[in-house]
Amino acid sequence: MKGDRVEVVVDAGDSIRVYHVAATRAGRRVEITTGRGIVEVTEVTRGGTPVRTSRFMSSRVIALVEHPAQPSRRLDSDEDEHPPDTHLPGLEPGP
Repeated sequence: MKGDRVEVVVDAGDSIRVYHVAATRAGRRVEITTGRGIVEVTEVTRGGTPVRTSRFMSSRVIALVEHPAQPSRRLDSDEDEHPPDTHLPGLEPGP
């Protein structure tokens, strides 16, 4: 989903480097795979076609931080399905 991003913190020997991979367009997502000593972060389309790929040696990766996209904000005009003062049928209110 647009807005998803991943931060990869890597040990570069004498310093630490931070890399960012983000879903740049609507319908794209960021996938992370690990295997055989490699961490791969890929931006893919809805159909699964890779658009951008970053590969890191897993022994050098210090941190992998996923930042999911912020949920869309609700407008004041949006109504709740179940206002807080009503109870769902079949459920008893708590004490």
